[in-house]
Amino acid sequence: MARADRSALSPEPPDGPVGPSGAAGPSEAAGPSEAAGPSEAVDQRDGAPDGPGAEAARRAVEAVWRIESARIVGALTRFTGDFDLAEDVAQEAVAEALVAWARDGEPANPVGWLLATGRRRAIDRFRRRSALDERYAALAGRLTEGGASSGADPAPGRPDDLPWDPDLIEDDVLALMFVACHPVLSPEARAALTLRVVAGLSSEEIARALLVPVPTLQARITRAKKTVAAAGVPFAVPPPEERRERLGGVLSVLYVLFTEGSTATSGDQLLRTDLAYEAIRLARTLAALLPGEPEVSGLLALFELTAARFPTRTGPDGEPVLLEDQDRRRWDRSAVRRGLAALDRAIATGHGLGPYGLQAAIAACHAGAPSVAQTDWPRIVLLYEALGRIAPSPVVDLNRAVAVAMAAGPEEALRIVDGLVASGRLSGSHLLPGVRGELLTRLGRTAEARSELELAARMCRNTRERSVLLRKAAALG
Repeated sequence: MARADRSALSPEPPDGPVGPSGAAGPSEAAGPSEAAGPSEAVDQRDGAPDGPGAEAARRAVEAVWRIESARIVGALTRFTGDFDLAEDVAQEAVAEALVAWARDGEPANPVGWLLATGRRRAIDRFRRRSALDERYAALAGRLTEGGASSGADPAPGRPDDLPWDPDLIEDDVLALMFVACHPVLSPEARAALTLRVVAGLSSEEIARALLVPVPTLQARITRAKKTVAAAGVPFAVPPPEERRERLGGVLSVLYVLFTEGSTATSGDQLLRTDLAYEAIRLARTLAALLPGEPEVSGLLALFELTAARFPTRTGPDGEPVLLEDQDRRRWDRSAVRRGLAALDRAIATGHGLGPYGLQAAIAACHAGAPSVAQTDWPRIVLLYEALGRIAPSPVVDLNRAVAVAMAAGPEEALRIVDGLVASGRLSGSHLLPGVRGELLTRLGRTAEARSELELAARMCRNTRERSVLLRKAAALG
């Protein structure tokens, strides 16, 4: 679930992906460790200089990579025609930047610097492979970005035609996502590969998001890259007749990307708005590309309605603000209107709401409520029950328990949570003891509640969420 509807029990909803969980299947064992991807190069800088300049360079490279990694890898993939090579040369460019920027300072155009360096490294690779002159000529032609392919120059021999294909979506990031979500890959591999190359997440971050061990995740990404290369998957948004079969994978990855942006699994910031807004941008592009797909509109609605609360999710010091304490007058009403309009489009298709549409309907209940107390919690419970039937997940059950607590009291909710504890299906998540601690607090079982909240704090990897949990535990004496 996108972290969209957490009640007074916690800062925002206890959730995670409803789609393919990415959990390792019984036959999937951890293989050889994957080589460090570009997103981890900032932490593996052997030979880089030390001192204040090196630290400033590290911060600059890390900031650029967090925001622009997908576009950098996408542009290099288009340039080289080789997905795996693009990641390798991007990593080399990042490593070179750590040294050069520490020595010379951050360049005026850091993204351009990384792209130019990556391109040089790619050409060096082709030279070392003794590439044919035709290959050099093809690469040289691609160095002149734009031209006829962008519509800036007329296409030769077609004076009466449009200078562009109106059905061509020229977006390197979207193309990169469709490559990573190709049907030759398993759903688990699609999610892992896209989170690496599109979101720029580290192996540890992806492993936490998908609830798998890091070695398993690394082996999964390595196999996925080899599979894409062996299948000769072209770097392009697929033609209309092939988009539908890849759509589910793309939506599930966008969902995980936005979820990580709306509540980071680790670090010292609650929100990673760069990831969240990139997911929204890609969802809008998809919605324009596939206007008749209800789940695309549903996913976009969920994103918009959730992001509408970003201005009030944290206080001046970056600490999380509970839903009941948020100033709803500061919610982004433009985003709410866009979200409700997207939800209406999903409903208007007449196909019924899917998992993303149902979650958007839940978010709409919050968006239209003047306060936590005046929220239509019985309707939210019904929506979670419907969601649990079409997309069963322990995270859905945990969210339903929160809604039940608000609609009917903590006793019934605790029975649901205790059932989850007994099943062991969320044993690695801090969200389960966090919600259980809140319910026990409301029941007056203070000692047990404090123990659960302290356990949740120990398990939580986000320092902002952890501080809230510790503060609640301390308040119980």
